[in-house]
Amino acid sequence: MSVTVDDELWSAVGDPTRRRMLDVLLADGGGTPTTLSGQLPVTRQAVAKHLGVLQRVGLVHVRPAGRERRYEVDQAQLARAVAQLSAVGATWDARLQRIKRIAEAIQRAQED
Repeated sequence: MSVTVDDELWSAVGDPTRRRMLDVLLADGGGTPTTLSGQLPVTRQAVAKHLGVLQRVGLVHVRPAGRERRYEVDQAQLARAVAQLSAVGATWDARLQRIKRIAEAIQRAQED
């Protein structure tokens, strides 16, 4: 299975605050900017900006909830992100194994 890495998606989840925000949304089944700002060390305005980034890459979707907007994690997009991370991890594992074999061969040659 070939998975194309989405740079915008990884840029969005590269921020620790946004990753924490996703964790909170997943644990709570969703949330509003107000509830999230109460659980994170950032202002409501910062939460809103981070949610905008996550929404732009499709990791969260929003629906009206009274005077607020409720954000929930998009499970399909999250699964896509996990698949991408797994693919990148597998590629790097293979590269590191090749580097290890080369280093071991060099070490053996130096010992002889």
